[in-house]
Amino acid sequence: MIPNKIVTIFISFLLTIGTIYLAILSMNAWKANDYIGVSEEQRHSITVTGEGEVIGVPDIAKIQLGCSVEKKTVAAAQEDNTEKINNIVEKLKNDFDIDEKDIKTSNYSIYPQYNWLEGRQTLRGYQVSQNIDIKIRDLDEVGEILQVSGDLGLNQVGSLSFEIDEPEDLKQEAREKAIKKAKEKAESMADIVGVNLGRIINFSEYTDTPTAIYESAYKSIGMGGGFDEATPSIEAGSTEIKITVTIEYEIL
Repeated sequence: MIPNKIVTIFISFLLTIGTIYLAILSMNAWKANDYIGVSEEQRHSITVTGEGEVIGVPDIAKIQLGCSVEKKTVAAAQEDNTEKINNIVEKLKNDFDIDEKDIKTSNYSIYPQYNWLEGRQTLRGYQVSQNIDIKIRDLDEVGEILQVSGDLGLNQVGSLSFEIDEPEDLKQEAREKAIKKAKEKAESMADIVGVNLGRIINFSEYTDTPTAIYESAYKSIGMGGGFDEATPSIEAGSTEIKITVTIEYEIL
């Protein structure tokens, strides 16, 4: 039988260990409460933005040409429409050296057309519409292509725009300008408040690339085909590529 003195010592030892354990838990809970809302390693930082702009000259034009034909039968409307579209495609390839990959059909539709007479609906015929998207790499040919389209009976022109075919080099130039401005701003602010900049801990960018649109070309062609003027004068203008960067620096 274990002596009572040994039992008493063992129980006292357990109580001491338990008291120390509870004290440690209480201390940790107090520290956690003291840091509510604040990370144990709070990171101080400064966030700045910079904007870079580059002006580029468009080197391609994009345009949508189309034809809408109404006939008594679907077959007649399709035949007329197909002839007109095929004629302009052949002209684009042979006379303007536009590659086949730069010509794409973007719409083909057939709809019945009705007349309403004394509350009654009467089938009038069928309308066949077809559109093609074209990328023109020689901007000097844009006006002549518009003229030829009207001569061949096309009656829909839309979405004429001038773009830079490969803008990545210009975007990189604008990006470098934006980063430089942001860095200069961060260094200036750090000097004013008397801190040192550390590593970049966050970065983001936004690209704004507006496209120049030539609108008056839409007014030069009518539903019956043909232009009011001879060959319309087309100006590509310029395109502004703008990149805005946001950089977060760690403060040492």
